[in-house]
Amino acid sequence: MTMDSAPARHTGQGGTGPAGGTAGTAAVRRSVTAIHPPRRPRADPARTLARPQRVRRRDGVVPLLTADGLAAVLATATVARPGAALPPEAAAPVAVLAAALHAQAGLYRPRLAPSALLELPALAGRAAVLWCGVAAVTAAAAPGRALGWYALLTAVCLQTVLTCAGRGLANGLRSRSARRRPASALVVGPGAGASAVAAALHGRPEYGLRPVGLADTGSAEEGGAGVPVLATHEDVRRAVIQNSVRHAVFTRPPEADERTASLVRLFHDHGCRLWLADPAGTAKVTGMRVAQPADQLWGYAVQPLLPRPSRPVERWVKRAVDGVLAALALIAAAPVMGACALAVRIADGPGVIFRQERVGLYGRSFTLLKFRTLRADEHESATRWTVAGDHRMSPVGSFLRKSSLDELPQLWNVVRGDMSLVGPRPERPFFVAKFAAVHPGYEARHRMPVGITGLAQINGLRGDTSIEDRARFDNHYIDTWSLWQDLWILARTAASFFRFRLGGS
Repeated sequence: MTMDSAPARHTGQGGTGPAGGTAGTAAVRRSVTAIHPPRRPRADPARTLARPQRVRRRDGVVPLLTADGLAAVLATATVARPGAALPPEAAAPVAVLAAALHAQAGLYRPRLAPSALLELPALAGRAAVLWCGVAAVTAAAAPGRALGWYALLTAVCLQTVLTCAGRGLANGLRSRSARRRPASALVVGPGAGASAVAAALHGRPEYGLRPVGLADTGSAEEGGAGVPVLATHEDVRRAVIQNSVRHAVFTRPPEADERTASLVRLFHDHGCRLWLADPAGTAKVTGMRVAQPADQLWGYAVQPLLPRPSRPVERWVKRAVDGVLAALALIAAAPVMGACALAVRIADGPGVIFRQERVGLYGRSFTLLKFRTLRADEHESATRWTVAGDHRMSPVGSFLRKSSLDELPQLWNVVRGDMSLVGPRPERPFFVAKFAAVHPGYEARHRMPVGITGLAQINGLRGDTSIEDRARFDNHYIDTWSLWQDLWILARTAASFFRFRLGGS
């Protein structure tokens, strides 16, 4: 496997934080000192988390689930009777199905201004679908004791009313709690739009967010709503730690520019929930539809930013598939790996396996394994871009690289959970820092487990190719990820391998 890199044109130095004048920086520094000190000591405030904390991802969901479940149980009790086709024991399955339908409609997504009345059409529609399905199953199981139209209509109406009332009560209690104990929040964005959102949060405590800083991704001059302006990446990180920030409100899409995108990983690492407000009214001007049920922040359209790969069930399935397939592949490839190890030992001497530090999910480092194809010192292997065509490479090493057989030990990385079969290719820390400073969106590749192969690789972006193109393909893969896409990429990779077209990556 070749060392993942880019040509010399992709090199460069830079930082994620903006640079400012002396006077502006001094003013910002003075403003930052106004940030409230931490309520309790932290073990190591300078240490970035390797993976996001599990914070209150389901804030307010338990009361909503309880309200939905009780409504379904009471509605079932009105039409169920002993000896009937729908016994009282059916209440639990009906409640589970109701929750599943509500989840499919997005009725458990976090909202700043939830309203049970706005959700009423969606609740009524799901209740009708649920009870029509129950009636159909009942009629099929016991045609003589099927639910009548009166019982069906009663169940639908009762469940709708009870669900709406229960959700209204839960939302009211949540609003009261939010007023008493608001969560710390940072507003991220340039100019007057971010200041307006910060002022709205400051003046409307019912949203439950208390702005403690404004991360100005434009030209930082002065704060809004009495909150300090945070001009650099380090200022934002310090504010997140000192104020126990749990929410970040973006005033434009995080991918809009490099400086805004660089903050996404920081917030994600610290377990913050991300929101996207729309102070400029872009959705209204362009005619874009806002997700329903709509949410708002004092008239500004707002929606939670939910990364595509955050779906826990599908991520678990992906991990299970990776583990099973990698284990089977290790067993099947054992004779080939033994032959490769013997060839490397004979041709190049001791040290068959080459170990190298790579950056994986959420920026966590791990040790990548591969068959050694070239003798190189540790510093050179960590900072040298590519060794393709190196005169020190033996014919055995050249063959392993061209056939990608040198990557077979990475199956053990997949079994261990360091990698996935499909995902963005892992890079060395030296180049991750360099590319993240030059190419917008490069750090966003670490939202997904890194992989042996990926969408960029099957499109020929391997070895000494454009890093910008690779990052674009990798982020597109993450945004559109599905299990079927993983299988498609694996099939394409296998086809290329058997055609002997895969070089090292």
